[in-house]
Amino acid sequence: MEIKINLNTLVSPAYYPLFRSHDRYLVYKGSRGSGKSYATAVKVIVDILTHDYVNWLVIRQFFGTHKDSTFATIKKVAHDLGVADLFKFTVSPLEITYKETGQKIYFRGMDDPLKITSIQTTQGNLCRLWLEECYELKREEDVDTVEESLRGILPDDGFYQSVFTFNPWSDKHFLKRRFFDDKTRKKKTYATTTTYKDNGHLNEDYIEDLEDMLITNPNRAKVAVLGEWGIAEGLVFDGLFEQRDFSMEEIASLPKAVGLDFGFKHDPTAGEFMAIDQQNRVVYIYDEFYQQGMLTQQIAEAIGQHKGYGMQITADSAEQRLISELSGVYGVPNIIGAGKGKDSVSQGIQYMQSYHFVVHPRVKGLLEEFNTYVYSKDKFDNWTNTPVDANNHGIDALRYALEPFMFRTAGQYMSNQERIQTIKNLGLR
Repeated sequence: MEIKINLNTLVSPAYYPLFRSHDRYLVYKGSRGSGKSYATAVKVIVDILTHDYVNWLVIRQFFGTHKDSTFATIKKVAHDLGVADLFKFTVSPLEITYKETGQKIYFRGMDDPLKITSIQTTQGNLCRLWLEECYELKREEDVDTVEESLRGILPDDGFYQSVFTFNPWSDKHFLKRRFFDDKTRKKKTYATTTTYKDNGHLNEDYIEDLEDMLITNPNRAKVAVLGEWGIAEGLVFDGLFEQRDFSMEEIASLPKAVGLDFGFKHDPTAGEFMAIDQQNRVVYIYDEFYQQGMLTQQIAEAIGQHKGYGMQITADSAEQRLISELSGVYGVPNIIGAGKGKDSVSQGIQYMQSYHFVVHPRVKGLLEEFNTYVYSKDKFDNWTNTPVDANNHGIDALRYALEPFMFRTAGQYMSNQERIQTIKNLGLR
């Protein structure tokens, strides 16, 4: 059977090495919308169709994130290529099978490493690896463990290959040392950076939003728009957050609340859903909506879809009209405006720094903000104690959600002096 695929119409020249290079490691660091995941999914399908010895292992830190990301993207690519009928897509187990030969695409998470080493292929070899969003990987030795799962004697023209794709954050991550630094990079590595300019399939509104970020929020744009390494110093919540998968059963007995920060054209409306363990000073952020252009009805619907009805909802009180519409017109219960007053923002941030934050993998907007929310500098380039007022919509929403546990007594927002004393009692001042 002859299958014709025109790669020129699917991927930009920046991704041609995916299909031409035999280097052991192909590493794509990139910005939002750069097309790196789609291009890699094309490679996954093409390699299966053109090399009968190839089986793929697709890795993310958290197995549960595959279904709506890598699995869905590969399935879409198969349809775009017109070859979806040649594959069997199953969700239990989560895998894709090339019907003609039995070659497979396996999906695994680093949260269950034993399942990685136990894979046995029935046709060909496990010789291709895709590590998607690999900045999430916690330890370099985990990568080594996964690499060791690629095994077997290949045909004379066969080769092993691993593809790494990720959005960069801190330049302290081992990926930089392993693949980008001249003195320490692995041999036979092709490593590059791509941006939205390498994706010819983006609409103009999306491009406009990214380019606006270069002006309005350069710290965030460094990573999200330019694909450069992100913030290494000055993070407001440095060392106070982690990304981890957890179940709702784990937090079932904890008090829960919702925070809302409103945006529209250039800024997202952020809804953060959290549970709090006051005894151990841990906050679990388990769900989120984070979207630009949301109208009042859409916000109300999102609160319902994310099961926020019945919980205390604290929203940005600068938007009283929206709060009134959500409550009076759309029937959102238990919604109040956040407290305001002298130094209320800086006091809220100080109080938040007494907690450790566990961010579920589905909560992407807030995690990005935690990675880019920094203190400002003075004219002498010294750090101040005041955060830059940017890239903080999810953080503001989380601060509102925490307000009932920080600065409210008997339902009333504390005075400035009471807030100062509360912070002192925590030893934060």
